[in-house]
Amino acid sequence: MTDIDWDHPNDPKTGWALDHVKLYVGSNGAEGQYWNGTQTLLLTTVGRVSGNPVRTPLIYGEDDGRYFVVASSGGAPDHPLWYKNLSAHPEVRIQVGPEILHGTARTATPEERTAYWPLMVKHWPSYDEYQAKTEREIPIVVIEPTGRPDRDRQAARA
Repeated sequence: MTDIDWDHPNDPKTGWALDHVKLYVGSNGAEGQYWNGTQTLLLTTVGRVSGNPVRTPLIYGEDDGRYFVVASSGGAPDHPLWYKNLSAHPEVRIQVGPEILHGTARTATPEERTAYWPLMVKHWPSYDEYQAKTEREIPIVVIEPTGRPDRDRQAARA
């Protein structure tokens, strides 16, 4: 998806999520990565209908160079839009602090979900409450970094 303008995503329209993204981006990740006692990243997905990039702040875990996010939507009965987007278009971009990475996202296998759910609950204990209030199994998403935008651009020019 080389025609995606990753540098100009749509951000949340209002509320705490918009404020969080503005702080994160405006400080180049110096502020915003740590929020309410946990760590956050900015996930940019491609809209499954619009084809436009969409950026969302999310709590994350990390293990062996991979990142994990939880598609909880606060325990709502339906998956969040960002999860539906990456299910249709698995190529994503993340910002973790000052670092920006391209990656491929996928739903964790049942074994991975079992292994990483406790890690994510340590980051945000409310995930157990969210799971208890919905009938759907809340997915964990695994993001495997595939490169850095600045290095990718340099390689393309060479």
